[in-house]
Formats: sequence, structure tokens, C-alpha cells
Amino acid sequence: MEKLKIAIQKSGRLSEKSVSILKEAGISMTNGARKLISVSGTYPIEVLYLRDDDIPQYVRDKVADIGIVGENVFAEKGSDIEIVERLGFSRCRMSLAIPKQEKYTGPSWFAGKKIATSYPVILQRYLDAHDVNAEIHEISGSVEIAPGIGLAEGIFDIVSSGSTLISNGLQEVEVVMKSEAVIIGRNDMNQEKRALLNDLLFRIKSVQAATNNKYILLNAPNDKLDEIIDLIPGMKSPTVMPLAESGWSSVHSVLSEDQFWQIINELRALGAQGILVIPIEKMIV
Repeated sequence: MEKLKIAIQKSGRLSEKSVSILKEAGISMTNGARKLISVSGTYPIEVLYLRDDDIPQYVRDKVADIGIVGENVFAEKGSDIEIVERLGFSRCRMSLAIPKQEKYTGPSWFAGKKIATSYPVILQRYLDAHDVNAEIHEISGSVEIAPGIGLAEGIFDIVSSGSTLISNGLQEVEVVMKSEAVIIGRNDMNQEKRALLNDLLFRIKSVQAATNNKYILLNAPNDKLDEIIDLIPGMKSPTVMPLAESGWSSVHSVLSEDQFWQIINELRALGAQGILVIPIEKMIV
């Protein structure tokens, strides 16, 4: 039987989360921390541990079938491959920044100036779109120090919290793109590997759905049932069961994490009592 080969970051911000989501999807692996390849004993899959910048090339060259990278890496190096699935974690943004004492006047500020970056392709695309002619100075690592040492007037880099920019006396002036972890792949996999990929995506989506939702149980007055059901429709329809006490029912449903606190307060206002909220391990939708 063929094995699906997936490339993930050997170390760095995506590595631990990529391993974790595979494990939650029922795919355990031999320890690959000091190896190039790790083999699963529970699923026909091999994991290749690589530098994130190299993953698109390994997928393109068919050494790996799919890979997990930041969308920024895909945008920079992902020609001839495609995004298979968005994973929703490791979110960040790609931004332009300049010294905080400078007065920013818009993208034209960068005309004729040097910009330091590890992502010249994305940056050039942005500059072209805004008809700005600037000099791109490609460096790897510690991009944020470039203005301070006179290497460039501005930088283009990954921003998460923005604290690194502040500590280096920089201000974020333009968000060029937003990024998250994605699965990348080719569209020419054979039927057997495509079936494995579809099953893997099904498992991952089930894990993600569970993470983003909570199971909720509550006691509701019968005269408010219709309004409460409208608030928490669940996956298809809530479970409603009569309580021993006349005029009350028990309602079971699923609630999105994003809506949780707002809806909880609305439920309380409608008279809901004994509200229990339970994490969901897996959710098959």
C-alpha cells in the first residue's frame, strides 16, 4: 500500500502545532526530532521534517505529496502547487515598517528607498501593484535591525504581536497580506494517494470543528423554548427532553466558540438555568 508523504517544519513556529494536529487526527509517529523521516504506525503516512522554505520545492519535485507551511511561504515560493486546505492556526501578517520617527505618507514613501526583507517575491508584487520603484535588499534573519544599522530605510517582514518592531524603534505602516498555516500540494496525485489525502483532511476538519465548538446543556422554561432554539440551532437541531419538573425542558446543542459569551448572556436573559459547557474531542459534520 502506498504511503502519503507530508513535509512539515523541522523546528519553528509551525512544527509543534503540525505534529499536534496530526496526533489529534489519530496519526502517531516515531520520534522524528533528530531524523529526516518519521513513519506512522497507525496510518499509511511518512512525515518529512524540513526547513519551511524548502517544503514547497520538495512538494513541487514530488519528494513529498503535501506539506504544511505558512501561507506567506506558499506566496513566496509556491508556484506550480496549490493550497489544499487552510488550517486556521499560526496566524500572522506580512507588513511594511519604517523608523517610528518618520512621517508615513502612503506606499509612495518607499519610492527610491531600500527595503530589507526575506520575502522579495511578495514585496515586489506589492510594489508593482502600487507602481512604486524601490530597491529590495534580500536578507535572512534579523530583518528588523536593518534600518538601525543603516542597511535599509524600511523592512518587510512577518508581524505577530508587533513587539519586535517596537523594541527596534519601528512602526508598522502597511499590512501587505495576512497569513495562516495551510496544507499545500499538487493536483496530479494518483487515485490512491488522493483517497488518503481526502481521509486525512476529513480527520483534520473533525478536529478543527471540535476545537471551534462547545457542547452545551441547559434547563429552559418551556414558554421560551422557541427563542432559545433559535439562538442555539446546533449542527442540525437541538435535543430537547422534558424535565421531571413541569414546565421545563433540558436542551442539548453545539455552540461556536466565537459566539459563546454573547449567546450565553442572551440565554440567561431568556431564563435558561444550569448551563453546562463541555469541550468536544472530535466533531463529525
